[in-house]
Amino acid sequence: MFYYSYNSTILGKIYIAEDKGFITNISFKELKAKKEETPLIKKTYQELEEFLNKKRKTFDIPIKANGTNFQKRVWEELLKIPYGKTVTYKEIAQRIGNPKAFRAVGMANNKNPIVIIIPCHRVIGINNNLTGYSGGVEIKQKLLELERF
Repeated sequence: MFYYSYNSTILGKIYIAEDKGFITNISFKELKAKKEETPLIKKTYQELEEFLNKKRKTFDIPIKANGTNFQKRVWEELLKIPYGKTVTYKEIAQRIGNPKAFRAVGMANNKNPIVIIIPCHRVIGINNNLTGYSGGVEIKQKLLELERF
């Protein structure tokens, strides 16, 4: 069964969905599912709050991101970006063995269903430009600032 819940955070409302024991979505937009806060969703909110309050740098949540094989390769690479570090879309494209696919990497980032835990906010433009983010560039900037200190 697909369940979701939402809570208010310093970033605004965050929606979290679970399906069969995995977190499948973390979003700043409302999700379509049965509204119910499961124990896993509750634990995910707890870890997100710890992260947003600088008490956690990694997550211990089972996740399952649904997407194309290319998207999944990009998201796997994003999980390797250390807390407080940034990389460019071009670097991610190079790491997955497709150096000219930086625009496709950007599109995969845009489709990331599990924001924050899969840290697409750590991917920036070639000249350190903050480019698009599903929650808005302002939230991306807040997340990067949070990780700097």
